[in-house]
Amino acid sequence: MRLHREAGPAGGGAASADAAARLRRSARRISGTLHTFRPMLDREWSDALRPELAWLSGTLAREHAYGDRLERLLAALTRLSGTPVPVPVRGGVQVRGEVPAPVRGGVQVPVGGGVQVPAPPAPQAPVPVPVPASASVPAAASASAAAAAPVPGQGQGQGKGQGQGQGSGGRAGSVEPAGALALGAAKAGALLERQLNLARTRAHSAALQALGSARFHAVADSVALLASEVPLAGAAAGPPSGLGPLAAEAGARLLDAVGALPLLRAGHPYNAEALAHGLTADPAPQPQDAPWHQVRLLLRLHRYADEVLRSVPDAVPDGAGEGARLLSAGHALDRHRDASEAAAAASAAARTPRITPATAYALGVLHADQRHEVEAARYAFQRVWVREEARV
Repeated sequence: MRLHREAGPAGGGAASADAAARLRRSARRISGTLHTFRPMLDREWSDALRPELAWLSGTLAREHAYGDRLERLLAALTRLSGTPVPVPVRGGVQVRGEVPAPVRGGVQVPVGGGVQVPAPPAPQAPVPVPVPASASVPAAASASAAAAAPVPGQGQGQGKGQGQGQGSGGRAGSVEPAGALALGAAKAGALLERQLNLARTRAHSAALQALGSARFHAVADSVALLASEVPLAGAAAGPPSGLGPLAAEAGARLLDAVGALPLLRAGHPYNAEALAHGLTADPAPQPQDAPWHQVRLLLRLHRYADEVLRSVPDAVPDGAGEGARLLSAGHALDRHRDASEAAAAASAAARTPRITPATAYALGVLHADQRHEVEAARYAFQRVWVREEARV
Protein backbone atom coordinates (compact mmCIF):
# COMPACT_ATOMS: atom_id res chain seq x y z
CA MET A 1 0.00 0.00 0.00
CA ARG A 2 2.88 2.36 0.77
CA LEU A 3 4.58 1.64 -2.57
CA HIS A 4 1.33 2.17 -4.41
CA ARG A 5 0.75 5.52 -2.71
CA GLU A 6 4.26 6.79 -3.44
CA ALA A 7 4.29 5.61 -7.04
CA GLY A 8 1.62 7.95 -8.39
CA PRO A 9 -0.72 7.30 -11.32
CA ALA A 10 2.17 7.00 -13.79
CA GLY A 11 3.28 3.71 -12.24
CA GLY A 12 6.48 5.03 -10.74
CA GLY A 13 8.35 1.77 -10.33
CA ALA A 14 8.40 -1.95 -10.95
CA ALA A 15 8.13 -2.68 -7.23
CA SER A 16 4.84 -0.82 -6.93
CA ALA A 17 3.38 -2.48 -10.02
CA ASP A 18 4.50 -5.92 -8.82
CA ALA A 19 3.04 -5.37 -5.34
CA ALA A 20 -0.31 -4.23 -6.74
CA ALA A 21 -0.38 -7.16 -9.18
CA ARG A 22 0.33 -9.72 -6.46
CA LEU A 23 -2.36 -8.27 -4.23
CA ARG A 24 -4.86 -8.22 -7.09
CA ARG A 25 -4.11 -11.80 -8.16
CA SER A 26 -4.26 -13.11 -4.62
CA ALA A 27 -7.68 -11.55 -4.04
CA ARG A 28 -8.93 -12.92 -7.35
CA ARG A 29 -7.59 -16.40 -6.69
CA ILE A 30 -9.07 -16.61 -3.18
CA SER A 31 -12.43 -15.34 -4.43
CA GLY A 32 -12.50 -17.89 -7.25
CA THR A 33 -11.57 -20.75 -4.94
CA LEU A 34 -14.27 -19.79 -2.47
CA HIS A 35 -16.78 -19.72 -5.32
CA THR A 36 -15.91 -23.20 -6.57
CA PHE A 37 -15.76 -24.91 -3.16
CA ARG A 38 -18.58 -22.92 -1.59
CA PRO A 39 -20.58 -26.01 -0.44
CA MET A 40 -17.67 -27.07 1.78
CA LEU A 41 -17.41 -23.67 3.55
CA ASP A 42 -19.56 -21.83 6.00
CA ARG A 43 -22.17 -20.28 3.72
CA GLU A 44 -22.65 -17.02 5.60
CA TRP A 45 -18.93 -16.38 5.93
CA SER A 46 -18.21 -17.26 2.29
CA ASP A 47 -21.06 -15.14 0.91
CA ALA A 48 -19.82 -12.15 2.91
CA LEU A 49 -16.15 -12.43 1.90
CA ARG A 50 -16.39 -13.19 -1.80
CA PRO A 51 -17.98 -9.86 -2.84
CA GLU A 52 -15.38 -7.96 -0.82
CA LEU A 53 -12.54 -9.78 -2.55
CA ALA A 54 -14.13 -9.12 -5.94
CA TRP A 55 -14.41 -5.42 -5.05
CA LEU A 56 -10.74 -5.24 -4.08
CA SER A 57 -9.54 -7.10 -7.17
CA GLY A 58 -11.66 -4.98 -9.52
CA THR A 59 -10.58 -1.71 -7.92
CA LEU A 60 -6.90 -2.56 -8.27
CA ALA A 61 -7.31 -3.93 -11.80
CA ARG A 62 -8.74 -0.78 -13.37
CA GLU A 63 -5.56 1.29 -13.15
CA HIS A 64 -3.48 -1.53 -14.60
CA ALA A 65 -6.01 -2.08 -17.40
CA TYR A 66 -6.01 1.58 -18.48
CA GLY A 67 -2.22 1.67 -18.65
CA ASP A 68 -1.96 -1.53 -20.69
CA ARG A 69 -4.76 -0.36 -22.99
CA LEU A 70 -2.96 2.91 -23.73
CA GLU A 71 0.30 1.12 -24.51
CA ARG A 72 -1.52 -1.32 -26.76
CA LEU A 73 -3.31 1.39 -28.73
CA LEU A 74 -0.22 3.57 -29.17
CA ALA A 75 1.79 0.56 -30.34
CA ALA A 76 -0.96 -0.26 -32.85
CA LEU A 77 -0.99 3.35 -34.10
CA THR A 78 2.78 3.18 -34.60
CA ARG A 79 2.46 -0.08 -36.52
CA LEU A 80 -0.42 1.15 -38.69
CA SER A 81 1.02 4.56 -39.54
CA GLY A 82 4.50 3.23 -40.32
CA THR A 83 6.11 5.90 -38.17
CA PRO A 84 6.38 5.98 -34.37
CA VAL A 85 3.88 8.14 -32.54
CA PRO A 86 6.47 10.43 -30.93
CA VAL A 87 6.47 11.82 -27.43
CA PRO A 88 7.72 15.42 -27.22
CA VAL A 89 10.73 16.27 -25.13
CA ARG A 90 10.58 19.31 -22.90
CA GLY A 91 13.55 20.17 -20.71
CA GLY A 92 15.14 16.79 -21.34
CA VAL A 93 12.01 14.96 -20.12
CA GLN A 94 9.45 13.28 -22.32
CA VAL A 95 6.03 14.85 -21.88
CA ARG A 96 3.24 12.34 -22.37
CA GLY A 97 -0.13 13.35 -23.67
CA GLU A 98 1.28 15.60 -26.39
CA VAL A 99 2.61 15.25 -29.91
CA PRO A 100 5.11 17.48 -31.69
CA ALA A 101 3.72 20.32 -33.72
CA PRO A 102 3.22 19.31 -37.36
CA VAL A 103 4.28 21.53 -40.21
CA ARG A 104 1.49 23.06 -42.25
CA GLY A 105 2.40 25.43 -45.04
CA GLY A 106 5.85 26.02 -43.55
CA VAL A 107 4.37 26.92 -40.13
CA GLN A 108 4.32 24.63 -37.09
CA VAL A 109 0.79 24.14 -35.81
CA PRO A 110 0.47 23.05 -32.15
CA VAL A 111 -1.45 19.81 -31.52
CA GLY A 112 -2.59 18.48 -28.15
CA GLY A 113 -1.27 21.34 -26.05
CA GLY A 114 2.19 21.59 -27.61
CA VAL A 115 4.40 24.65 -27.47
CA GLN A 116 3.16 27.41 -29.75
CA VAL A 117 5.69 28.32 -32.42
CA PRO A 118 5.32 31.91 -33.61
CA ALA A 119 4.40 32.27 -37.22
CA PRO A 120 6.76 34.13 -39.50
CA PRO A 121 5.95 37.82 -40.02
CA ALA A 122 3.41 38.55 -42.71
CA PRO A 123 4.78 39.99 -45.93
CA GLN A 124 4.59 43.77 -45.98
CA ALA A 125 2.48 45.58 -48.53
CA PRO A 126 4.36 47.07 -51.50
CA VAL A 127 5.34 50.69 -51.04
CA PRO A 128 3.70 52.91 -53.72
CA VAL A 129 6.08 54.74 -55.99
CA PRO A 130 5.59 58.52 -55.61
CA VAL A 131 4.71 60.39 -58.77
CA PRO A 132 6.46 63.75 -59.25
CA ALA A 133 4.23 66.76 -58.93
CA SER A 134 5.39 68.10 -62.26
CA ALA A 135 4.12 65.05 -64.08
CA SER A 136 0.91 65.49 -65.99
CA VAL A 137 -2.25 63.57 -65.21
CA PRO A 138 -2.15 61.42 -68.35
CA ALA A 139 1.41 60.38 -67.52
CA ALA A 140 0.43 59.40 -63.99
CA ALA A 141 -2.53 57.42 -65.30
CA SER A 142 -0.37 55.59 -67.80
CA ALA A 143 2.16 54.80 -65.08
CA SER A 144 -0.61 53.40 -62.85
CA ALA A 145 -1.97 51.31 -65.71
CA ALA A 146 1.48 49.96 -66.45
CA ALA A 147 1.96 48.99 -62.81
CA ALA A 148 -1.43 47.24 -62.70
CA ALA A 149 -0.96 45.43 -66.00
CA PRO A 150 0.12 41.80 -65.51
CA VAL A 151 3.43 40.59 -66.78
CA PRO A 152 2.93 38.19 -69.70
CA GLY A 153 2.81 34.61 -68.39
CA GLN A 154 3.00 35.63 -64.71
CA GLY A 155 -0.60 36.46 -63.91
CA GLN A 156 -1.96 33.35 -65.62
CA GLY A 157 0.46 31.11 -63.80
CA GLN A 158 -0.32 32.63 -60.42
CA GLY A 159 -4.05 32.51 -60.92
CA LYS A 160 -3.95 28.97 -62.16
CA GLY A 161 -1.67 27.83 -59.35
CA GLN A 162 -3.73 29.53 -56.67
CA GLY A 163 -6.98 28.17 -58.07
CA GLN A 164 -5.66 24.65 -58.16
CA GLY A 165 -4.20 24.92 -54.65
CA GLN A 166 -7.41 26.26 -53.20
CA GLY A 167 -9.54 23.75 -55.05
CA SER A 168 -7.51 20.76 -53.92
CA GLY A 169 -6.92 21.67 -50.27
CA GLY A 170 -9.76 24.07 -49.53
CA ARG A 171 -7.35 26.90 -48.68
CA ALA A 172 -3.81 27.92 -49.41
CA GLY A 173 -1.16 26.13 -47.36
CA SER A 174 -3.30 23.04 -46.66
CA VAL A 175 -1.78 19.68 -45.76
CA GLU A 176 -1.13 17.07 -48.41
CA PRO A 177 -3.18 13.83 -48.09
CA ALA A 178 -0.22 11.85 -46.72
CA GLY A 179 0.56 14.58 -44.22
CA ALA A 180 -3.09 14.79 -43.20
CA LEU A 181 -3.17 11.07 -42.40
CA ALA A 182 0.02 11.34 -40.34
CA LEU A 183 -1.42 14.35 -38.56
CA GLY A 184 -4.63 12.40 -37.89
CA ALA A 185 -2.68 9.51 -36.36
CA ALA A 186 -0.76 11.93 -34.14
CA LYS A 187 -3.94 13.64 -33.00
CA ALA A 188 -5.59 10.27 -32.39
CA GLY A 189 -2.68 9.25 -30.19
CA ALA A 190 -2.87 12.51 -28.25
CA LEU A 191 -6.62 12.11 -27.78
CA LEU A 192 -6.28 8.54 -26.52
CA GLU A 193 -3.52 9.58 -24.13
CA ARG A 194 -5.63 12.37 -22.67
CA GLN A 195 -8.68 10.17 -22.17
CA LEU A 196 -6.94 7.05 -20.87
CA ASN A 197 -4.47 8.92 -18.68
CA LEU A 198 -7.37 10.77 -17.09
CA ALA A 199 -9.18 7.48 -16.46
CA ARG A 200 -5.98 5.95 -15.10
CA THR A 201 -5.45 8.86 -12.70
CA ARG A 202 -8.99 8.51 -11.40
CA ALA A 203 -8.54 4.76 -10.99
CA HIS A 204 -5.32 5.34 -9.06
CA SER A 205 -7.09 7.76 -6.70
CA ALA A 206 -9.90 5.24 -6.21
CA ALA A 207 -7.36 2.51 -5.44
CA LEU A 208 -5.62 4.68 -2.86
CA GLN A 209 -8.94 5.46 -1.18
CA ALA A 210 -9.82 1.75 -1.16
CA LEU A 211 -6.47 0.71 0.32
CA GLY A 212 -6.80 3.26 3.10
CA SER A 213 -10.40 2.49 3.97
CA ALA A 214 -11.75 0.47 6.85
CA ARG A 215 -13.36 -1.85 4.30
CA PHE A 216 -9.98 -2.94 3.00
CA HIS A 217 -8.62 -3.56 6.50
CA ALA A 218 -11.65 -5.68 7.31
CA VAL A 219 -11.00 -7.77 4.21
CA ALA A 220 -7.33 -8.11 5.16
CA ASP A 221 -8.26 -9.31 8.64
CA SER A 222 -10.68 -11.89 7.23
CA VAL A 223 -8.07 -13.21 4.80
CA ALA A 224 -5.44 -13.41 7.56
CA LEU A 225 -7.66 -15.86 9.42
CA LEU A 226 -7.59 -18.26 6.46
CA ALA A 227 -4.01 -19.25 7.24
CA SER A 228 -4.97 -20.61 10.66
CA GLU A 229 -8.68 -21.31 10.65
CA VAL A 230 -10.98 -21.90 7.70
CA PRO A 231 -14.69 -21.83 8.60
CA LEU A 232 -15.81 -25.14 7.09
CA ALA A 233 -19.30 -26.51 6.94
CA GLY A 234 -20.26 -29.26 9.36
CA ALA A 235 -20.13 -32.06 6.78
CA ALA A 236 -16.76 -30.89 5.38
CA ALA A 237 -14.79 -31.16 8.62
CA GLY A 238 -13.37 -34.55 7.66
CA PRO A 239 -10.98 -35.52 4.83
CA PRO A 240 -11.17 -33.43 1.66
CA SER A 241 -13.01 -36.07 -0.34
CA GLY A 242 -15.51 -33.60 -1.77
CA LEU A 243 -12.93 -31.52 -3.64
CA GLY A 244 -12.98 -33.74 -6.73
CA PRO A 245 -16.73 -33.57 -7.46
CA LEU A 246 -16.80 -29.80 -6.96
CA ALA A 247 -13.84 -29.34 -9.30
CA ALA A 248 -15.54 -31.62 -11.82
CA GLU A 249 -18.63 -29.40 -11.70
CA ALA A 250 -16.47 -26.38 -12.50
CA GLY A 251 -15.02 -28.26 -15.47
CA ALA A 252 -18.49 -29.25 -16.67
CA ARG A 253 -19.65 -25.62 -16.59
CA LEU A 254 -16.62 -24.69 -18.65
CA LEU A 255 -17.32 -27.38 -21.24
CA ASP A 256 -20.93 -26.26 -21.57
CA ALA A 257 -19.87 -22.64 -22.13
CA VAL A 258 -17.21 -23.62 -24.68
CA GLY A 259 -19.76 -25.76 -26.51
CA ALA A 260 -21.93 -22.68 -27.04
CA LEU A 261 -19.09 -20.80 -28.77
CA PRO A 262 -18.90 -20.68 -32.60
CA LEU A 263 -15.64 -22.62 -32.65
CA LEU A 264 -16.21 -23.96 -36.15
CA ARG A 265 -16.36 -20.47 -37.60
CA ALA A 266 -13.53 -19.25 -35.39
CA GLY A 267 -11.34 -22.03 -36.83
CA HIS A 268 -11.35 -20.32 -40.24
CA PRO A 269 -8.82 -17.47 -40.33
CA TYR A 270 -9.96 -14.08 -41.61
CA ASN A 271 -13.64 -14.93 -41.26
CA ALA A 272 -14.49 -11.27 -40.37
CA GLU A 273 -16.95 -12.40 -37.71
CA ALA A 274 -15.43 -10.01 -35.15
CA LEU A 275 -16.06 -7.06 -37.50
CA ALA A 276 -19.81 -7.63 -37.64
CA HIS A 277 -21.89 -4.70 -36.37
CA GLY A 278 -18.76 -2.55 -36.28
CA LEU A 279 -20.65 0.55 -37.44
CA THR A 280 -23.48 0.30 -34.96
CA ALA A 281 -24.40 3.49 -33.14
CA ASP A 282 -24.75 1.67 -29.84
CA PRO A 283 -21.75 2.56 -27.61
CA ALA A 284 -22.22 -0.63 -25.56
CA PRO A 285 -19.61 -3.41 -25.94
CA GLN A 286 -20.03 -5.94 -28.70
CA PRO A 287 -22.67 -8.54 -27.70
CA GLN A 288 -20.75 -11.28 -29.49
CA ASP A 289 -17.82 -10.85 -27.09
CA ALA A 290 -19.85 -11.65 -23.96
CA PRO A 291 -19.83 -15.48 -24.38
CA TRP A 292 -16.05 -15.42 -24.85
CA HIS A 293 -15.60 -13.31 -21.73
CA GLN A 294 -17.77 -15.77 -19.80
CA VAL A 295 -15.63 -18.70 -20.99
CA ARG A 296 -12.55 -16.79 -19.84
CA LEU A 297 -13.95 -16.47 -16.31
CA LEU A 298 -15.04 -20.12 -16.17
CA LEU A 299 -11.65 -21.22 -17.48
CA ARG A 300 -9.96 -19.31 -14.69
CA LEU A 301 -12.20 -20.94 -12.06
CA HIS A 302 -11.48 -24.37 -13.50
CA ARG A 303 -7.74 -23.69 -13.47
CA TYR A 304 -7.86 -22.57 -9.84
CA ALA A 305 -9.79 -25.73 -8.91
CA ASP A 306 -7.24 -27.87 -10.75
CA GLU A 307 -4.42 -26.23 -8.80
CA VAL A 308 -6.21 -26.97 -5.52
CA LEU A 309 -6.56 -30.63 -6.47
CA ARG A 310 -2.87 -30.87 -7.30
CA SER A 311 -2.00 -29.55 -3.85
CA VAL A 312 -4.01 -32.32 -2.11
CA PRO A 313 -2.22 -35.73 -2.04
CA ASP A 314 -5.38 -37.84 -2.03
CA ALA A 315 -7.16 -35.94 -4.78
CA VAL A 316 -6.84 -37.00 -8.41
CA PRO A 317 -6.54 -34.02 -10.79
CA ASP A 318 -6.71 -34.13 -14.56
CA GLY A 319 -3.88 -35.23 -16.82
CA ALA A 320 -0.38 -33.79 -16.66
CA GLY A 321 -0.88 -31.76 -19.82
CA GLU A 322 -4.16 -30.25 -18.70
CA GLY A 323 -2.48 -27.43 -16.79
CA ALA A 324 -0.47 -26.30 -19.83
CA ARG A 325 -3.56 -26.52 -22.00
CA LEU A 326 -5.59 -24.36 -19.64
CA LEU A 327 -2.78 -21.84 -19.40
CA SER A 328 -2.43 -21.51 -23.18
CA ALA A 329 -6.18 -21.19 -23.63
CA GLY A 330 -6.29 -18.59 -20.87
CA HIS A 331 -3.60 -16.52 -22.57
CA ALA A 332 -5.59 -16.54 -25.81
CA LEU A 333 -8.74 -15.38 -24.02
CA ASP A 334 -6.77 -12.68 -22.20
CA ARG A 335 -5.66 -11.36 -25.59
CA HIS A 336 -9.29 -11.48 -26.69
CA ARG A 337 -10.41 -9.42 -23.70
CA ASP A 338 -7.61 -6.85 -24.12
CA ALA A 339 -8.28 -6.39 -27.85
CA SER A 340 -12.02 -6.10 -27.30
CA GLU A 341 -11.62 -3.40 -24.66
CA ALA A 342 -9.02 -1.56 -26.76
CA ALA A 343 -11.42 -1.52 -29.71
CA ALA A 344 -14.15 -0.12 -27.45
CA ALA A 345 -11.75 2.62 -26.28
CA ALA A 346 -10.95 3.58 -29.88
CA SER A 347 -14.64 3.65 -30.73
CA ALA A 348 -15.38 5.87 -27.72
CA ALA A 349 -12.59 8.25 -28.71
CA ALA A 350 -13.98 8.48 -32.24
CA ARG A 351 -17.27 9.74 -30.79
CA THR A 352 -15.52 12.80 -29.32
CA PRO A 353 -17.19 15.96 -30.67
CA ARG A 354 -15.38 18.34 -33.03
CA ILE A 355 -12.48 16.10 -34.02
CA THR A 356 -11.01 16.38 -37.50
CA PRO A 357 -11.93 13.88 -40.23
CA ALA A 358 -8.33 12.63 -40.34
CA THR A 359 -8.41 11.91 -36.60
CA ALA A 360 -11.74 10.09 -36.90
CA TYR A 361 -10.36 8.07 -39.82
CA ALA A 362 -7.26 7.05 -37.84
CA LEU A 363 -9.42 5.96 -34.90
CA GLY A 364 -11.66 3.98 -37.25
CA VAL A 365 -8.68 2.14 -38.70
CA LEU A 366 -7.44 1.51 -35.16
CA HIS A 367 -10.83 0.10 -34.14
CA ALA A 368 -10.85 -2.27 -37.11
CA ASP A 369 -7.30 -3.38 -36.32
CA GLN A 370 -8.24 -4.29 -32.76
CA ARG A 371 -11.31 -6.18 -33.93
CA HIS A 372 -8.99 -8.18 -36.18
CA GLU A 373 -6.93 -8.92 -33.06
CA VAL A 374 -10.14 -10.19 -31.43
CA GLU A 375 -10.62 -12.53 -34.35
CA ALA A 376 -7.01 -13.73 -34.16
CA ALA A 377 -7.39 -14.48 -30.43
CA ARG A 378 -10.51 -16.54 -31.11
CA TYR A 379 -8.64 -18.49 -33.77
CA ALA A 380 -5.75 -19.15 -31.35
CA PHE A 381 -8.13 -20.37 -28.65
CA GLN A 382 -9.88 -22.67 -31.11
CA ARG A 383 -6.58 -24.15 -32.24
CA VAL A 384 -5.45 -24.84 -28.67
CA TRP A 385 -8.76 -26.24 -27.48
CA VAL A 386 -9.67 -28.42 -30.46
CA ARG A 387 -6.13 -29.75 -31.00
CA GLU A 388 -5.82 -30.86 -27.38
CA GLU A 389 -9.25 -32.49 -27.48
CA ALA A 390 -8.33 -34.40 -30.62
CA ARG A 391 -5.06 -35.49 -29.03
CA VAL A 392 -6.86 -36.80 -25.95
